This record gives sequence, structure tokens and C-alpha cells, in this order.
Amino acid sequence: MAAHAPTASRRRWGSTVAGVLVLGVMLFPLYWMLNTALQPESGLLQVDPVPAGLDLSGFSKALGDQGGHLLTSLVVSFGAVAICLAVSAPAAYGLARFGLRGSRTIVFGTLITQMVPGIVIANALYNSYVDLGLVNSYFGLMLADASLGIPFSIVLMRSFMVSIPGEVLEAAEIDGAGPVRTFVRVVLPMSRNSLITSGLFAFLFSWSDFMFALTLNTTDDVKPITLGIYQYIGAHVGDWGSVMAASVLSAVPAAILLVLAQKYIAAGITGGSVK
Repeated sequence: MAAHAPTASRRRWGSTVAGVLVLGVMLFPLYWMLNTALQPESGLLQVDPVPAGLDLSGFSKALGDQGGHLLTSLVVSFGAVAICLAVSAPAAYGLARFGLRGSRTIVFGTLITQMVPGIVIANALYNSYVDLGLVNSYFGLMLADASLGIPFSIVLMRSFMVSIPGEVLEAAEIDGAGPVRTFVRVVLPMSRNSLITSGLFAFLFSWSDFMFALTLNTTDDVKPITLGIYQYIGAHVGDWGSVMAASVLSAVPAAILLVLAQKYIAAGITGGSVK
């Protein structure tokens, strides 16, 4: 028994060291991005491994140049989240509870849509957007970005809503609640974890979108941060400090949301796995 204890301890230490190494490799690009942003006067190949001081001039310049684009991304992303949840939550509830014929086929087809290349969808949307007058509009970009998260949200929330006890819904019906009231007052509160998880992923999909932003906008009226950084590199390719500072600033909102919602993400993803 005692002989197995050192072996188990060594395995734990080995697993810890391996995990730290993997984490270090994954986080190194983020560190180098921040390190370069703090050395705005250095060329890309002359950056020191550790910054000698905190030179925030790159962040000041990036915020001045890209602050409006960050705000645009926030508006578009939160709008896309609202549209995504407004569509996917009722759809998931219908697929989970109303015994629709072919519901499994619908869910499978929903998953298949995520395999379609983004450039194909963007090109197809452009012609429709021209006819509808949605090109170069906030609402048009919100709709397009919402489509990135809707399939994932439907599948995730359906798996969670299936696990809601039928007795709870029957009790609401006995109390006089109709389908809509049951959905709003009972199902949505019980599905909070999956709603937050779906909303977070919808935000991340929209926040990182580049293809729709590039294809569905022909002017500078609606320019999210991804498109701003892309054009920033083209115009200021020698100023890598400002480019990296803009990249760091663009990562902050997503990082904050991930930290705040991490406990809901774990519960939301695993909530429908056990009935």
C-alpha cells in the first residue's frame, strides 16, 4: 500500500507539470502580444522578452484609433446575442417538449448548418441584403452574426430543456399557465445556465466575426474591431506596438465575460447530460 503512494504522488506531479507546460504554450501568444504592446517603439523582431518599463503610449494610440470600432463590436455583439436567444430559446423548447415529428432530423440539420463555410453564407447573404437594404447597417450585421450562434444555442438548450421534469410543467398547466407563460415563467428561469452559456458563445462568435463584417459592409459606417485591426495592419504595418495594443484591448471584453460566466458555462454544458 505504501509502495503505491510515492507512485501516485509522482503521477500527480507529472500531470501537474504537463498541464502547466501545455498552459504555458497556449498562453505564450497572449503574453507576447501584451509584451509587444508595451514596447511600441521596438520593431517586431527587436522586442525584448521582458519589457523594461510600462510604456502605455501604444494603448493610448490604439484606443484613440480603435475605440469607436470597439464600441461598434459591443453594440453588434450584444444585439446578436439578443436575436440569437430570442430565436433559439423558443425553437429549443418546441423541439424538446412538443413531440414534433422529425425533431431529431431538425436537430441534426441544425448541426449540419455549422459545417457550411462562412464565405459561402456571406456571399449568399450579400445579394439578399442588397435587396433588403441591410448592407452597411447595424441590424443587418447583428442578424448575420446571430446566425453563427443560433444552431449551437438550439442544440445546447434543447438538451437542457429535455431534462426538465415533466411534472413541473404539468403543475404550471394545472395552475392555469398557458404554453407561453409556462415557457417564460418556468422554463426560462430553470434554463438559466444554458441561456447564459448560449449567450456567451453567441457573443464570442459575433465578437470574433470577420467574414460577415468584411462582406456585408462596403463603407466605414459599421466597422467592428476585427475589421478595424485588419485595416489597421494595412495602414500602420510598421507600428506593431499599436497593433498589438488594439488586439489586447479587443480581447478584454471577451475575457471579462468568460471569467464572470465560467461557473454557468460548466453547468450549462453538462446540465442536459443527466436526466
